[in-house]
Amino acid sequence: MNLDRAVSFDDFRSLAKRRLPRVLFDYIDGGSYGEVTIRRNAADLDAVILPQRVMRDMTDVCLETRLLGQPLAMPVVLGPVGFAGMFARRGEVQAARAARSAGIPFTLSTVGICSAAEVVAGAGLAPWFQLYMVKDRGLMAALLQRIAALGSPVLMLTVDLPTPGARYRDLRSGMGRPRGIGGKLAQAVDGLAHPGWLRDVQLGGKPHSFGNLAAGLGGKAGFADAWSWIKENFDPSVTWAELDFVRKHWPGPVVVKGVLDPADARSALAAGADALVISNHGGRQLDGAASTASALPAIADTLGGALPLLVDGGVRSGLDVLRFVGLGADAVLLGKAWAFALAAGGEAGVTRMLTLMREELRTAMVLTGQSRLPRQQ
Repeated sequence: MNLDRAVSFDDFRSLAKRRLPRVLFDYIDGGSYGEVTIRRNAADLDAVILPQRVMRDMTDVCLETRLLGQPLAMPVVLGPVGFAGMFARRGEVQAARAARSAGIPFTLSTVGICSAAEVVAGAGLAPWFQLYMVKDRGLMAALLQRIAALGSPVLMLTVDLPTPGARYRDLRSGMGRPRGIGGKLAQAVDGLAHPGWLRDVQLGGKPHSFGNLAAGLGGKAGFADAWSWIKENFDPSVTWAELDFVRKHWPGPVVVKGVLDPADARSALAAGADALVISNHGGRQLDGAASTASALPAIADTLGGALPLLVDGGVRSGLDVLRFVGLGADAVLLGKAWAFALAAGGEAGVTRMLTLMREELRTAMVLTGQSRLPRQQ
């Protein structure tokens, strides 16, 4: 299948699977333990019933919205995905360019290959920035200062990773464990079996370093190196009081990502969060946790519109976007969807995926008789 024939999430996933070495495909595709929550995310979203309405004037359908003071062409944000610069050459820059063309924000992961400065220079877009709290607060303060100075408008603080989940696929593929000679040889053979990726990314996409964490990692960029650093440096002692630390070093809105429980949503509001992302980390942390589709309505009821709500988990189409909006979300984050599209075709792949998603969302709005998103009405 060629990129121009891809019309669905599954099509982009298939193209990515053909192009990427196993260690990278499984990193995008997998979750923790038996991946129950991944399946639950999709199944519960599929189960949302949409109202079919007819004989309504749908000549003027508006997908636009505003979020945290920014105009969005549709209620979609490219969420943070680590290692994206290994899916395509300088992948974060390519994805950010596609997001800018689509009129939506791009969120750069703390563990992105490209630095925020490179994204700004290469895409002409100051990205939203996703932050993990680590033990070295001096490193975090310096990082926040650099990102803010680049003009990044929004900080997304991820709070559901006090320690990495047990991701069986990553362990089997060699990501996240020390590699002996046999493991390194197996990964080298797998890379050779994917010559397009090898030529474009492994050889042509250097340097492969975690640009935002260069000071902490000392230039190391191997998967095992990164995973070891995460395990050693991510801070399990973080409490809601840490938002005070973040506020001291960040001038703009702070979005708290990783909330599933209404009590935690109230705590985030009390601690000064500007928005929430209802998320179970794409099923990559606590397997067996509630799906985001099942968790969102209770949190929306609890907060009563006090904060903008974003959500991720299982979003594969514009129809899924409308499902989440109907459950109470102001916008959705894409993760796997844009990662697979990036691997399938770089910037062009992400642009095609977002164009299809926009068309699907508009079609779904017409068929449900909604000319405006709920928060616009």
